[in-house]
Amino acid sequence: FVWFKSWQYSLYPQIHRQQSHLHRVKCLILLAVVALLFVTELIPLAITATAGAISCGLLGFIPAKQVFSGLSDSTVVLFAGMFVVGASMFYTGLAQKIGGVVVKMCGTGENSLMFGLMMVGTVLSSCLSNTGTAACLLPVALGICAAAKIPASRQLMPLAFACGWGGIITMVGTPPNIIAVGAMTSAGLEPFGFFEFAWIGIPVSIAGMLYMMFVGKYLLPKVDLSADQEIEQEIEAASTSSTKQIISGVILALVIITMAVGIPGVSLEIAAITGALVCVLTGCLTEKQAYASIDWVTIFLFAGMMPVSAAMDTTGAGALIADWTVGLMGGSPSPLVVTAILFILSCGLTQFMSNTASAALLCPIGIAIAKQLGADPKAVLMAIAVAASCAFATPVGTPPNTLVLGPGGYKFMDYVKCGTGLVIVAFIVSLVVIPVVWPFFPAN
Repeated sequence: FVWFKSWQYSLYPQIHRQQSHLHRVKCLILLAVVALLFVTELIPLAITATAGAISCGLLGFIPAKQVFSGLSDSTVVLFAGMFVVGASMFYTGLAQKIGGVVVKMCGTGENSLMFGLMMVGTVLSSCLSNTGTAACLLPVALGICAAAKIPASRQLMPLAFACGWGGIITMVGTPPNIIAVGAMTSAGLEPFGFFEFAWIGIPVSIAGMLYMMFVGKYLLPKVDLSADQEIEQEIEAASTSSTKQIISGVILALVIITMAVGIPGVSLEIAAITGALVCVLTGCLTEKQAYASIDWVTIFLFAGMMPVSAAMDTTGAGALIADWTVGLMGGSPSPLVVTAILFILSCGLTQFMSNTASAALLCPIGIAIAKQLGADPKAVLMAIAVAASCAFATPVGTPPNTLVLGPGGYKFMDYVKCGTGLVIVAFIVSLVVIPVVWPFFPAN
């Protein structure tokens, strides 16, 4: 009997290893299915992510109580609050007014107008929805182009690009930044700060504007549009009250200042939700408008991918992918090479699929690879997040690009011609700045 029990116990490690290997294989298959559905969008992104989280629970990768844990994550609350605060700027007409004033100050010359549109697009999209920013500035740009007899095709693509790179500057400027923060939190790492993204976001924005002013503008088409090709995408202001515009601007400023200063006891999500509540209570937007302003696709995609990320960690699937990737790179690649490759992969994916999905897919893998190399994951994650926002080479990579496609009279290849160079510029800037700000092997 003693011999039998000893023999039985000796099998436990082997059985455990077999079960662990089976879990890793199952998790990899699940991840492949999720990736395929993200790329093809055969079913909505949010449903794919949520189904992935449920599958992780049903397959035993994570405890059942962890399946919907992403919905209670503080980052989800932060994002929802900022959606509402940002929307109040649009519903009161303040965002449209700011855009109009800045563009008028810059004049109606082709170069000065391009600079003005890019500047206001960059600043507004750093804290507000990049889609909403592009949509509210679109009619302003079209009107001025018509009055100045400048082809809209010379202005709308730079505007869309500016709304894309401007979102990199803050944590809430674009979904990939939020995804990166969530992945770090899920992995037990210290997340990026609210304005920490500005270290790379501002250089990329400056480089992007210089590229468009001195190179990109020569690659833009000259398309004359008919009068009926106009303002379908305009976000109408529900109010033109100057008082409400001031209130919404003050609320946004106070929320951002509170987040930047870091008041003890007032977390980022508390600041965002308090700002959102005050926006509704002061009438800057209605309760229904507040609910409608929340991008629930992003919320559920983010919440769904957090348990999937946790499953990749607990089953060892993420480490397996990391081993395989590192092996392909030669076994012991430099972190800079890893960062460059993941940037290219993330940037390539985001040209054809949601930038949120690209980041959600690659961030857990990036963390696993960084751990495999013994490097700080921050540099790798920042590269993935920035690259996911560099969807400049196709009209489908990000909503602002799609938004200006019709009004600008653009073709697919127009984005390829002008946007590819911009992607290369962002890639070079990232490889220079990221390792300096976030060292791979920081000194203790």
